[in-house]
Order: sequence, then C-alpha cells, then structure tokens
Amino acid sequence: MTTLSVKDLLPEDGTKGTLVGRVWLPQANGPAVVAVRGDGVFDVTAKFPTVSALCEEDNPAKALAAVKGERIGDLEAIVANTAPDGRDSKKPWLLAPLDLQTLKAAGVTFAISMLERVIEERAKGNPASAEAIRKEVTRLIGDDLSKLKPGSDQAMHLKQVLIDQNAWSQYLEVGIGPDAEVFTKAPTLSSVGTGMDAGLHPKSTWNNPEPELVLFVSSRGKIVGGALGNDVNLRDFEGRSALLLSKAKDNNASCAIGPLLRLFDDTFTLDDARKLDISLNVKGADGFVLDGHSSISMISRDPTDLVEQTIGKVHQYPDGFVLFLGTMFAPVKDRDAPGQGFTHKRDDIVTIAAPQLGKLINRMRTSDECEPWTFGIGALMKNLAQRKLI
Repeated sequence: MTTLSVKDLLPEDGTKGTLVGRVWLPQANGPAVVAVRGDGVFDVTAKFPTVSALCEEDNPAKALAAVKGERIGDLEAIVANTAPDGRDSKKPWLLAPLDLQTLKAAGVTFAISMLERVIEERAKGNPASAEAIRKEVTRLIGDDLSKLKPGSDQAMHLKQVLIDQNAWSQYLEVGIGPDAEVFTKAPTLSSVGTGMDAGLHPKSTWNNPEPELVLFVSSRGKIVGGALGNDVNLRDFEGRSALLLSKAKDNNASCAIGPLLRLFDDTFTLDDARKLDISLNVKGADGFVLDGHSSISMISRDPTDLVEQTIGKVHQYPDGFVLFLGTMFAPVKDRDAPGQGFTHKRDDIVTIAAPQLGKLINRMRTSDECEPWTFGIGALMKNLAQRKLI
C-alpha cells in the first residue's frame, strides 16, 4: 500500500461539507470522533463519545458545527500515517467512520447484479461454467430489467413465467419480489477504513469487490448521511449455497467503509445521494486493471424503501445502523483464462470513489493476513469510561 494523501481522501469540494471521521489516538489508547475541517482535524469526543451518538441528534450536521472541538493535527499527516505498512504507532491514524451502528447490507438491488447472482447460483461456485450459463439466463430473462418495479403485477407475472420454465431463483425472488434482501454484513466495530488491508477468505478462488453507497441511519430510521463501502464478496462460497452467506460476506477485514461520513446538509442531501455515480478501479501487481461503476439512479428500490424494510416495529437498532445499498457492478471481465471472469489476487489495490464522498482505497489480502480485530464493544466502553467520556 502506497502512502495516502489528502487528495486520496476528500470529496471534490474539499471540506465544504460536514465531514466526520474516527481517528485512533495513541495517547488515549482508543478512538476519537473527529470533525474534518479546512483548518485541521478536531476531536469532538467530549461532546459526542461515538459517531452513533452524533447520528442520533435531530440535525447531526448542525450539532457538529456548534462544537469547536480540540485540534489534534493536520489531515495530511493523519492520512499519511494510516496504511499499516510503515505506520508510526505513536501518532494518530484514520479508522472507519462508524462505531456502534449495526452493519447491514441490501443485496440484489440492481438488475444487472441480480443476473450475476442467478449465474453464480447455477454455476455452483464454478467460474468456468459462468459464461455458458450467462448466455442461457440472458436468453430466458433478458438483460434489461431496470424498469421493472419489484413487487409489481408485471414483476409477479415475470416470476410465474420463470417458474413455468423452471428458471426461478432465490435471487430473482429478492430482486423483483416484494421483499428486499437485507442481511447483517459483519459485527459492530469490525469495519476497516480507507488505507487499510481488506480481507478475503483464504480458501476463496472466485471473488470480487462490490462498490456501494453506505447510508448512515439513526435509531428512529432517519437517514443522516453517507459514505462509500466495499461489500467484499466471495462468489464461489455464495454460489455453492446461499446458506454460506456468512462465510461469503463476514470475514476479518471484509467490510470496508470510508473514507469519511458526509452528513446531510445544504451541500449534500439524500437527493444528491440518489444521483451518486460510484467508480471502481482495481490495479493488480500483475499489471491487470479493472474499471467499473455503479449508479445509484439505476437502483431498483429507492433508498428510503430499503431503510423502511430494515427498521420498524419488527426490527429495532437502538444505536442506529449503516446500510450498504448494493451494486450494479458485474465482475465479468476475464483476468486469467477466457470465460472465467474476474477474481482478486494478493495485493490488488481497490479504489472506490465518488465526487461527493472521496475515495475508499484498500489493499486486498487474505483475512488471516490482515490486522486482527481486537477492539470490540467492550473495549470501547471501557476505554471511554477510563477517559471519563461516558
């Protein structure tokens, strides 16, 4: 991992928006909630011990603007000290910009990625079979379902046609049926931030990045801001069986979120988030380059619908939650042999970017090679209590 700089982090409009991060403070042996401003990085933990607490405010952006905080340094120096290689453990570094929120993810929310999920299922996790199956699935279903509203009469008619042709799939059920797929991505506090290594299960041989918008939602179901995310996916594990979803999704360092949380304010709103274009770039040590994108405007279910299907009288999240919205990126470009599509290799550098949210940059390693996750909820509570912040 090369040393990161501010240009690898900030949105195109710099610090004009309301930007929130978390920084590890060596002197406190724990994290700080910080406001990233034009004149530096400011510790606001004395007012907001957690990002979750900040997101519970009626107007988080306004509440943060009213707090001066304690300046802990220049953003450039903190960013440069973030990557694990060559990090000075006596100086601050960036963390993922969330803490107590539950990590949730919506799947199969874009038509093109839905088709790839069907292909994974039929290929039983074997990339060599994918191309032939892709042609057959496209013949049966078509390749443009972008105008099909999930749960509509038209969608239910298509469902019956596919059942009659023995072509129905569990992925089509959540892709065009009335109920969205929403699952728990990873344990609370386990996310890695920008500049960190992201993890792949060491037994996986067919996997891919998933560039996504991550919404931050309060315990009341109010969407308060967003960040970028990589919902790292193992196509071989999930393709073998949907019951292997936990092994396909929840591995050490397999949930990347960052670089910062941008709270909704006059400079960035939910409507802006709905129009977000997210780019993906993968650069391999072997010279391989993959480019892709995901446009939130093409999503099959509105972000508010996905949030409403996540929280309510049936499901509650007292500390709020974050929600990956899914991706339209389809990893079909061949890397090694023709017809076998894309899979990661060690030391791939993955950059997920959006003009309004900056860049989330991670190096891919196997999960057992990534930094162990040892600082959980108990450790956070103990640390904050020792610092007399709670």
